[in-house]
Amino acid sequence: MRKSLSVLAALCCAAFASLPAHAQDAGNIANKIDPADTGFMIVATALVLMMTLPGLALFYCGMVRKKNILATMAQSLVATALVSMLWGLLGYSLAFSGDGAYLGDFARIALMGIGIETITPLAKTIPEILFMAYQMTFAVITCALIGGSVAERMKFSAFMLFCAVWLFVVYIPTAHWVWGGGFLQKMGLLDFAGGTVVHINAGVAGLVAALVMGKRQGFGRENLAPFDLSLAVVGTGLLWVGWFGFNGGSALAAGSRAVFAIVATHLAACAGALMWSGLEWIQRGKPSVLGLISGAVAGLGTITPASGYILPCYFMCTAVKQRLRYDDTLDVFGVHGVGGILGTLLAGVFATRAITASEGDPGVSGLLEGDAHQFVTQAIGVGVTVVWCAVGTYVVLKFVDVLIPLRAEPDEEREGLDIALHGEALHQ
Repeated sequence: MRKSLSVLAALCCAAFASLPAHAQDAGNIANKIDPADTGFMIVATALVLMMTLPGLALFYCGMVRKKNILATMAQSLVATALVSMLWGLLGYSLAFSGDGAYLGDFARIALMGIGIETITPLAKTIPEILFMAYQMTFAVITCALIGGSVAERMKFSAFMLFCAVWLFVVYIPTAHWVWGGGFLQKMGLLDFAGGTVVHINAGVAGLVAALVMGKRQGFGRENLAPFDLSLAVVGTGLLWVGWFGFNGGSALAAGSRAVFAIVATHLAACAGALMWSGLEWIQRGKPSVLGLISGAVAGLGTITPASGYILPCYFMCTAVKQRLRYDDTLDVFGVHGVGGILGTLLAGVFATRAITASEGDPGVSGLLEGDAHQFVTQAIGVGVTVVWCAVGTYVVLKFVDVLIPLRAEPDEEREGLDIALHGEALHQ
């Protein structure tokens, strides 16, 4: 029975994975601002921003202890404010201007040269300032996601400095490599909406941070159960809807490709929630609310690079995590890292030429069509991203620790970061 469920889930998610790349909208290739595309992308940008505030903030704070709820929400809030400012000042220019193989240039520093009618070759039918804002929301949520791995023990000041440095050391180079005309994009890496740039980066960085920071006080000895899962359920709903902008908006146009991406996103979330819950039901005798929301988010993360397969995420967050005993507080690596890796690799399995082809582009084939080249390209992209992120994150953490101790004092952890770091607490 269990094996049958696994096979069925894999087949369903594989079918969903092929959807985002179906439609290639030939009508959206002219270098002219299109009002429909612009309106659609404004909404998509707002939806992705909503994923961090309030979506991720509620999702995360509902799974920590009461004494750390405000501190956990503060990480999402400060990541939004800080990363947005740095992105506009320099980040966007380094990621998306110029044609360097490894990094952009300073042509768009402080958004210079962007006028009312300015467009970019990367998004030919919307204003460049809108493309900048849309990409900004991706940078914001990637940094905010990492906070889930070190929740309940990282100093707020250290988290701020980490986000600022990590953005330039890890995120911006990877975004340029994959989406900004860098060497991975030129190599032909398929990443529809952030399997490498967002999910692998956030997951691997979260795992490295969790290992460097060490376990929470009382880990394995005390009850670290979530305070209020109802908050996490609300956060999941906001993430779920926001992901329509995350994946659908990555089409950068209001066309059928965006619609296919949105449908695939919704179905993958449904499959993930049902599969995770079903496995819990079989193994533990009861399906948990935590399992339902974890499965939904894992499905959403895994479908992002145009693939979906939820079963390994479940085992990474349960059996493997328990066996290795690492304290990734909110399972950022198990859900996002593993999901991003699998989704990116499976894009090289399920890619079909009829689906990926567009005007002027013959498209690519995957393993199912007998061509291993795309799978190899996907594997290279995954490997480069994992290694660069792991090394870069470790270096950034050690650099931050020299300037600001990464971890709160033991007494501060026991008291709770809400009071210790912010001087505030929820009412009793």
